Amino acid sequence: MILLANCYRQRLYIHFLSVPFLGVLTLFYFYFCFCFALQASATDASCDSVVTTPQQQSLRDANNPAGLLSIAEETLVEFLSKATGTAVDWVQMPGMKPGPDSVGIFAISQNCSGVAARACGLVSLEPIKIAEILKDRPSWFRDCRNLEVFTMFPAGNGGTIELIYTQTFAPTTLAPARDFWTLRYTTTLENGSLVVCERSLSGSGAGPSAAAAAQFVRAEVLPSGYLIRPCEGGGSIIHIVDHLNLGAWSVPEVLRPLYESSKVVAQKMTIAALRYIRQIAQETSGEVVYGLGRQPAVLRTFSQRLSRGFNDAINGFNDDGWSIMNCDGTEDVIIAINSSKSLGSTSNAANALSFLGGVMCAKASMLLQNVPPAVLVRFLREHRSEWADFNVDAYSAASLKAGTYAYPGMRPTRFTGSQIIMPLGHTIEHEELLEVIRLEGHSLAQEDAFLSRDIHLLQICSGIDENAVGACSELVFAPIDEMFPDDAPLLPSGFRVIPLDSKPSDAQDSLTTNRTLDLTSSFEVGPATNHAAGDAPSCQNTRSVLTIAFQFPFDSNLQDNVATMARQYVRSVISSVQRVAMAISPSGLSPAVGPKLSPGSPEALTLAHWICQSYSYHLGAELLRSESLGGDSVLKNLWQHQDAILCCSLKSLPVFIFANQAGLDMLETTLVALQDITLDKIFDESGRKAMCSDFAKLMQEGFAYFPAGICMSTMGRHVSYEQAVAWKVLAADESTVHCLAFSFVNWSFV
Repeated sequence: MILLANCYRQRLYIHFLSVPFLGVLTLFYFYFCFCFALQASATDASCDSVVTTPQQQSLRDANNPAGLLSIAEETLVEFLSKATGTAVDWVQMPGMKPGPDSVGIFAISQNCSGVAARACGLVSLEPIKIAEILKDRPSWFRDCRNLEVFTMFPAGNGGTIELIYTQTFAPTTLAPARDFWTLRYTTTLENGSLVVCERSLSGSGAGPSAAAAAQFVRAEVLPSGYLIRPCEGGGSIIHIVDHLNLGAWSVPEVLRPLYESSKVVAQKMTIAALRYIRQIAQETSGEVVYGLGRQPAVLRTFSQRLSRGFNDAINGFNDDGWSIMNCDGTEDVIIAINSSKSLGSTSNAANALSFLGGVMCAKASMLLQNVPPAVLVRFLREHRSEWADFNVDAYSAASLKAGTYAYPGMRPTRFTGSQIIMPLGHTIEHEELLEVIRLEGHSLAQEDAFLSRDIHLLQICSGIDENAVGACSELVFAPIDEMFPDDAPLLPSGFRVIPLDSKPSDAQDSLTTNRTLDLTSSFEVGPATNHAAGDAPSCQNTRSVLTIAFQFPFDSNLQDNVATMARQYVRSVISSVQRVAMAISPSGLSPAVGPKLSPGSPEALTLAHWICQSYSYHLGAELLRSESLGGDSVLKNLWQHQDAILCCSLKSLPVFIFANQAGLDMLETTLVALQDITLDKIFDESGRKAMCSDFAKLMQEGFAYFPAGICMSTMGRHVSYEQAVAWKVLAADESTVHCLAFSFVNWSFV
């Protein structure tokens, strides 16, 4: 996997919501209607012939109603030839075969200018209601940032013509966002069908200010739209066509498959639209039941707010108040700040939280190799302790609750490891889940020992179906008050993994990453394996782009401190995700990346045995109770030992390679971030001198005792300890020194 860095903040991804269940008889009905429509179509134009050239369009005056009506009528003809004809060479959407569980029938284009997708389905809503929903694009199209109708006037045949400016989000930090200047035509056909069709207009048209325009690339909508046919007895058959030219020339080459894929357009727009309509139909009929007594519309609004807040963070538009902080183009993690950010619901601005300093976002994108997006996101959801820092979550939660800015670690909390997922709702096909996460924690400070430090997160998880071709996978969450008010302020953070088409030469782009020994991998990820190059099964090389964005409220007095914390935290999360990605890769470990543990590093269980055996060998006492020395219990009991136990490498500048839970709590860090901490960093000048004076004895005799003293956590807080013991950790041959171990007895924050 390779880390991709760029100072662009604008981009585009499209998320989807919704879906219901379709009965067998209903499926046969609309499938018959769809086939009849195909047979009845007499249009047989080529794909190129239906795209009006700029020269043709310039012959008509788009500044007067008559000229626009001419464009509208032509758009209608071209759209219908795609919706029910063969103007585009359609093929069935992979993985979306019709059946009793299908929402509809889906097709994508091949050998056609631009990218296109088509859908047909039966919905139990009237045509006018469906048209209203689909025209309100921001309500269902997660990538739509803004849609503004600049003018609207009636057409002579009872229809309406609108001129629309639309902005969409970018899905990553690596390419600019897209905008569109289009004509939308709504009319009724002679057979009673309702049509909403749309196409791009030539010229710059409406658009953002000159300063904001640089953050968008103008894309093109080729004749697209919705054909809605009323059914006898109620309901409607709907045909959807999305045909776009997204300007792939303007994005890095590695991202171009994302902008040239009809499958991605189908998932982001076409399928999403049909699913959303069916979701609304199910909710209207009362078939959908959600938890905590919340109305479906309220929960849907929460999902939309989480998604939009995450997109805002990734894109960082200037006109929203975002600016880049000290970015020279070489940083792997981009830090953006928004001093004007106010958090609140869209319906109740009075409850918004305005922060004294604002909101800071740390974000990055990287390329993953041979990692199924759905599997990765599912793992991140189920094993939060593998990548998250509880104290960082606590900081954000405390800031949102009281508008306070206690710097992370000021009130240390130990995460108990318990994560409780409480479902709130889901779309009919379960492609998106809305849930509340409760993280159980307890204070390490004695005066707060009996106080609960539980944290609640509102979270959406989508795209965890491995069979959904072209689907994006997301995990987005935000701290929320345990009372869960409808207008709660949200500050979303999370992950987005977008699949890219395979490319055989990608193996050479892999980046060898530094990893630390992860004790918890023995519990959750599974045992580490060391595959030789020839052991990995042969499979198609797949790629995906992972985008990470985390937001933090901050006080202006702590801006630099929070920026440092945010950058380090996101780097730690990236390292954790890389480690997890290596563990879950179905093709084994890529030879270019190397084994999960370096050849000289033992397994976690082996290291635990070496630590305990070496302690007994040098000091003549047992580190653990005798009943704790059998089998895997050594590893578990060492991890849960009350004293802080740390191991560092034998180098000129010793670096920590392992710590138990107490050691991580004392240093206020994570296992992954541990590899960046050197031994000298945890001592002040006097502490380093005291350590050096006894270091010779340690190396000569194999162990040393250090008197009571003071060390420092990575957050700069002082830690006192009654005694420290250091000893050599010997390998199995009892002659090779593998590392040095330290035990800090009865430590506490000063």
